[in-house]
Amino acid sequence: MDDQQDWYSAEAATFGDRVAGAREQAGMTQKQLAKRLGVRLATLRAWEDDLSEPRANRLSMIAGLLNVSMMWLINGEGEGLDAPVVEEPLTADMRDLLTEVRDMRSDMLARAEQLGRLEKKLRVAMQTSTDV
Repeated sequence: MDDQQDWYSAEAATFGDRVAGAREQAGMTQKQLAKRLGVRLATLRAWEDDLSEPRANRLSMIAGLLNVSMMWLINGEGEGLDAPVVEEPLTADMRDLLTEVRDMRSDMLARAEQLGRLEKKLRVAMQTSTDV
């Protein structure tokens, strides 16, 4: 598979990457898209930074406003954007580094979710111990 076909695939890009890419392709700023969606700028930034994801109704609105399919936003398959034109091809070393960065980002997000769950358990345990 060549890079032109998998640039926005689930393996190469995140949901947030696809939203940001489609927004930029549509010529919108984050502020403009947030306003059109009726959400706070911080909410849109969290989506683009993969810190949270929109509900189905907002996902549908995003897809419509950015002229891409919901499935493309979710997993990179379906009607979406073509790969951006890269003036200089990436070397194997650059590709490896990008893969490593994406893997680390994914791992960090998973760890952050795990930390949130542990904090919640700790708060419950602390509340239970003070109620006794």
